[in-house]
Amino acid sequence: MQNKIHPFKTILFGFAFSPSLKVNMMETTRIAHYFNAKLILLHVGEKTNEKSSKIEGILEGIEHKDQTIEIQWKKGKPYDVILDACESMHIDLLILGALQHENMFQFYVGTIARKLTRKVCCSVLLLIKPSEVRVPCKHIVVNGLDAPDTPLAIKDAFYVANALGAQQLTIVEEILQREIHVTVEDDRTLKEANIVKERLKQREESRVRKIVSDLPSTLTDNVKVKTQSIFGKRGYSIGHYAEVVRADLLIMNAPTKTGILDRIFPHDLEHILSDLPTDLLIIRR
Repeated sequence: MQNKIHPFKTILFGFAFSPSLKVNMMETTRIAHYFNAKLILLHVGEKTNEKSSKIEGILEGIEHKDQTIEIQWKKGKPYDVILDACESMHIDLLILGALQHENMFQFYVGTIARKLTRKVCCSVLLLIKPSEVRVPCKHIVVNGLDAPDTPLAIKDAFYVANALGAQQLTIVEEILQREIHVTVEDDRTLKEANIVKERLKQREESRVRKIVSDLPSTLTDNVKVKTQSIFGKRGYSIGHYAEVVRADLLIMNAPTKTGILDRIFPHDLEHILSDLPTDLLIIRR
């Protein structure tokens, strides 16, 4: 059973020997330090003296050298090995790197990472701009969707905000346009639509405030909290909002699996995975 206040006790980072290895390793070890977590570094491939020396050399240069770090080497297909490792090692958080489209300042989740994001048993952190030297996390955006897992996502968002020293947490409630139930045709219907919108906003903000009030004060006292209602397409709207406000981290619920419909109707999350606005943490228990 995971600690209710410290949700990420064991972190897994699957690494490849790519040009971004060092910067990804520096960012990942830093995150593990702030989360006070054990870090497992996993390479799917053959262990050689050259590879081992390169990893050891990078770890000699990390900021926090008192961390618990374990290095594992496994053979097989990356997707299968990482998926199995997350379950067998009781991983709480899997960290993956996102990819940048060639010649475009646009990040997306590659095929293996996307499959892992959908199927893995734990939370997933997707990094788009890891840094060798720490860039402080100042603003976190978390979804306030009316869903069973939202209170957990909000609670974990407060934990992350405290761990990383973020100054602001914005809880975004995405409201579908069809909930307005008014077709705007003239001044009278426009006024009606605005009244309905205001009622919906008040309803959503009241629901979110109740979630926050139920959290321990140790999580909420040191973080400035803002609620923001947005009318639009779920997934797309919150991703756009996070990009506009230049959030350092976006936190979302993991999609609920519903069988064959998953392959017909894309989840809210798919809009974000195709063009990441910032680092993305997907909460799953």
